[in-house]
Amino acid sequence: MYRDLLRRMIGVILLGSLVGIGFLSPVREYVKMPESITFFEGQNVLQSLPAGTNMQQEETNIYTTEMESEKIVSIQAKTNGDSMATLEAASFPIKKMNVKVLSDLKVVPGGQSIGVKLNTLGVLIVGHHLVNTTAGKQSPGEIADIQVGDIITKINGKNIKKMGDVSPFVKQSGESRKPLDVTIIRDGKTFHKTLTPLQDKNDQSYRIGLYIRDSAAGVGTLTFYDPASFKYGALGHVISDMDTKKPIKVNNGEILGSTVTSIEKGSNGHPGEKLARFSNDQRVLGDISKNSPFGIFGKLNDKLSNGSWNKPLPIALSDQVKEGPAKILTVVDGSKVREFDVDVVSSVPQKFPATKGMVIKITDPELLKVTGGIVQGMSGSPIIQNGRIIGAVTHVFVNDPTSGYGVHIEWMLDEAGINIYEETKQAS
Repeated sequence: MYRDLLRRMIGVILLGSLVGIGFLSPVREYVKMPESITFFEGQNVLQSLPAGTNMQQEETNIYTTEMESEKIVSIQAKTNGDSMATLEAASFPIKKMNVKVLSDLKVVPGGQSIGVKLNTLGVLIVGHHLVNTTAGKQSPGEIADIQVGDIITKINGKNIKKMGDVSPFVKQSGESRKPLDVTIIRDGKTFHKTLTPLQDKNDQSYRIGLYIRDSAAGVGTLTFYDPASFKYGALGHVISDMDTKKPIKVNNGEILGSTVTSIEKGSNGHPGEKLARFSNDQRVLGDISKNSPFGIFGKLNDKLSNGSWNKPLPIALSDQVKEGPAKILTVVDGSKVREFDVDVVSSVPQKFPATKGMVIKITDPELLKVTGGIVQGMSGSPIIQNGRIIGAVTHVFVNDPTSGYGVHIEWMLDEAGINIYEETKQAS
């Protein structure tokens, strides 16, 4: 009995000791230390250490330097590649940390206002309408279970690329009394629908009772381009159809120069807008090959000028973005790119691609006076902090137009086909 009591007392004491250790400052600092850190070649990173510990490098491509403060060590990279650093206490190794050094990629910041022309993959269904037949008003498309947001890619096995491709099939079907075999894409899946055109009793023409669209146009802002490959990224968010609210499946497209003519100022509950027109010369700046949640992407035909920001800048990873002052590049009048002050209110260190990684707030008095904050057409404006491109403006807060979301640049680079991690693996 006494032995059981003694064991319980010892167990309680040990448990209390373990819990107590967890509240000790050095232990808390040790737990907080990351398992790995990633930064760029030529950079140095300051890492805090628990009291009584030091760090030793195990590879030749990095070196560590103790700062004046005993709790801070500077980790610097000589060349790219993966390395190991060891945390020691009283010469005993207690933790290993992986150090990944990436090639110091640089891209040219954007800020230019661009016109966007998208051609859809097939034709997009944006609505139904009723055909006034002798038997009453009906929609053949609705009867055939063709829904808003569906994309018609083929009719009778023939590819459909634009709206003009549809009419001959409808006329032929009506005259021959043979229904159409319509291939559609819905939510990424392919379906076949049988569609029988009906004759309008007023003009005797055959109709399918569908509103369709094959293209979309708008304006936005270029975020960056790679001076070596001319790959670019813009907008920072997906382009959705105005009627269906669904992302547009891109067949092809192009970006053109754009001139901002005026600004419709934003206010609480009412986002503002850049009013712009395509440049008079209608010069095509590049193609559009992808429309994704992170923006539009493709290749430029040539390098672009944006005044004082023509030189390539390094980028920052999501965990390197700090709360505090930054700048955005954008156009508010004509085609001149200008810089304006913002604050990074918060930033989430993201390990996997995700939108809305930052919250930013416009602080520049002049920009607030002109736009009221973030307006439509400003999406894609690059955000620069401490000489590095950290992301792009994406969305405005409807109830506070001075603030909005930003996306981290590393995800836009990945969507553009510039994978900084794969390049590093190949180099090392």
